[in-house]
Amino acid sequence: MPVLSGAVTFSRFRSAPAGDAPSDTKRWLSKGLKSGHFEPIDLKKTEDERAAGFVELENSDGTDFSTGSVLYGEYALFGYRVDTVKVPAPVLKAELSKWEKAFEKENGRAPTRGEKSENRASIKHMLRQRAVPFTKVHDVSWNLKTNQVQLWASSRKTVEELLLAIEEAFDVKLQPLVPVSLAAEAGISDENLVPTPELIGMEISQSEIESSEVSHGDA
Repeated sequence: MPVLSGAVTFSRFRSAPAGDAPSDTKRWLSKGLKSGHFEPIDLKKTEDERAAGFVELENSDGTDFSTGSVLYGEYALFGYRVDTVKVPAPVLKAELSKWEKAFEKENGRAPTRGEKSENRASIKHMLRQRAVPFTKVHDVSWNLKTNQVQLWASSRKTVEELLLAIEEAFDVKLQPLVPVSLAAEAGISDENLVPTPELIGMEISQSEIESSEVSHGDA
């Protein structure tokens, strides 16, 4: 829980309404979070290997999003949970090998390619039922007064996924708070962003050249 424990790896953005600004912030937050809430993978009914959605910050299973669980002063704090279920390839290979040996012993022949494929799917399904989903929760901090949004995620792919989820759920646009965008917002032209000679060390290089020429002349 980086928001509460003090970790500093995050990406910053500024939010702006894509349409009309919400008149009721609490209702807008609750509606947005519930529209994109997390739903666990149902291992019995689906073959999905991944599930993602919003959860409460202090309860990664919570999707009620009461005011007290989301609003902390001027901040809206919540999580984006991602669950993945995968059957490790070595485990699947080992189980398939056991089945092939048992099949050959029982039938006096090796299984055909079709039989292997059919039983591979069956074995994978069985192993998947026993698997425990891997859970990762990415924290989101949203200052509702300054409109600054902080996402505690280091993976570019995850950040992009989370940005899209927030924009769709809350009908907003998120602008990265990086030097280029901040300069554009402040009205600073591209020409004024070009590195100066001092920044790239041209003056130092020129002085070194002149010093070298003087030394050579004295010699």
